[in-house]
Amino acid sequence: MAGMADPTTAVVWDRALLDYDMGDHPLNPVRVELTMALARELGIFSRPGVQMVTPRPADDADLTRIHRPDYLDAVRLAPSDPFFRGWGLNTEDNPVFDGMHEASARICGASIAAAEAVWHGTATRAVNVSGGLHHAMASRAAGFCVYNDPAVAIARLLDQGAQRVAYVDVDVHHGDGVQTAFYDDPRVLTISLHETPLALFPGTGFADEIGGRNAEGTAVNLPLPPGTSDAAWLRAFHAVVPSVLRAFAPEIIFSQCGADAHRLDPLADLSLSVDGQRAAYIAMRSLADELCDGRWVAMGGGGYALVEVVPRAWTHLLAVATGDPLDPSVVIPPAWRAFAAERCPRGVVPSVMTDGTEPVVEAWQPGTTPDAVDRAILATRMAVFPLHGLDPHDPRD
Repeated sequence: MAGMADPTTAVVWDRALLDYDMGDHPLNPVRVELTMALARELGIFSRPGVQMVTPRPADDADLTRIHRPDYLDAVRLAPSDPFFRGWGLNTEDNPVFDGMHEASARICGASIAAAEAVWHGTATRAVNVSGGLHHAMASRAAGFCVYNDPAVAIARLLDQGAQRVAYVDVDVHHGDGVQTAFYDDPRVLTISLHETPLALFPGTGFADEIGGRNAEGTAVNLPLPPGTSDAAWLRAFHAVVPSVLRAFAPEIIFSQCGADAHRLDPLADLSLSVDGQRAAYIAMRSLADELCDGRWVAMGGGGYALVEVVPRAWTHLLAVATGDPLDPSVVIPPAWRAFAAERCPRGVVPSVMTDGTEPVVEAWQPGTTPDAVDRAILATRMAVFPLHGLDPHDPRD
């Protein structure tokens, strides 16, 4: 593996990844197309140590590590039958489309390629912005997700001998599919920060979901109230994530970096800025550097402000993964702005890479009059910290 003094990054990309296209639907692949175009315009892919990797589709042996064979058969069959029902397919959330199996398998293949590049040491870090389809279950499509690429990629590494894999999900929705896949597996730690399931799909991700028998403490959930903004969100992240990761001592960290916790996202109610999201990516990279020699695999996920938010957020992610973070004040190139206006004529095209905020990380302190975020933090710490030998009331843990 590349040494820490000379990190390399695999960026997994093929325009065929844009074929995961549900039509007139919130999960529009233009957000991925615009991300890659913006990162290219800003020179991200020309940085030293960046490897562009073309993935192959995952095969059935890859997919059936997580998904049932009869579900794969259903995904293949569904586009040919306009009246197809079952398996979570052909619904408003999960409409069928031609080539659905092939497109979904290619995204899984991209996340496998990212994971294997890091695991086998051909890159220190890897990014697949088309991935992060974290809601799909073993035999059911859910939440715009047909196959669960993070889970498939993690399962591949477990088969190759990984013993401690950490998965950190900062999408506004609970990472339920990945949690479910590994709920009883002590080798996989799943951490999810999300809007409270009392207010948002999928209705899971409460603090008391802590892992199955013999895996207690390996599911960590931090549900946050609507309206949580940068400072409170970052306080919550730093009050839970670093301590649990340090106790678990992962060999590799996966991150699902859905951009839908942003205040402009039309499908949810958290209030982060792209500056706050950038701070989260920097924090996750730093934890990978500290705990597992930099081994970090980052994926995209949700995000439905297609031009206003997602391309900027994930370009920041790509910058953090490939070297120096972008200065938030960077002006967006006119060529990209023109391209974005053409591809999303109803969108408001941003002109700079910042929302004009400077996120501050506030240390969590247990108090006598905590706010709703502090109560959520304490509930999560009470549920899982003792299982890792940590004191839920001690802010030093």
